[in-house]
Amino acid sequence: LPGLQDVFPEQKPINRTFINTWQDERVVDAVKATGRKKLIIAGLWTEICVAMPAIQAVGDGFEVFVVTDASGGVSREAHDMAVQRMIQAGVVPITWMAVLGEWQRDWAREKTVAGVAEVQAQHGGASGVVFAWEMQLLAAPTGSEA
Repeated sequence: LPGLQDVFPEQKPINRTFINTWQDERVVDAVKATGRKKLIIAGLWTEICVAMPAIQAVGDGFEVFVVTDASGGVSREAHDMAVQRMIQAGVVPITWMAVLGEWQRDWAREKTVAGVAEVQAQHGGASGVVFAWEMQLLAAPTGSEA
């Protein structure tokens, strides 16, 4: 959680006992209080802690995206079967880089570039390193500017 709390410091963890997060009214109430109808979910135990709330949230009218490369099951097969089950229920599988790209949409949206770049550099793993390198290249003078 420290990595997530670095990015979203205002969000406080909810200590819960339910295996299916969506069964905890505090969680559902917190989600509904945002007024948003699209959820992005990722986590450990794709077949349980990700699939169960994702499927139930779809049933409650939310559009749910599961970040498959930021989730993991007890085995590759368990993860893959959970993803298939979620797709059948209407959940949309997506990768982390696709989420990031959809958030930014256009590098001309300068208001969000710095925040997206920071998240990518700090939490993007190898792709974060590549992104930081690309940003350095874009900032370097070229041609007659050099």
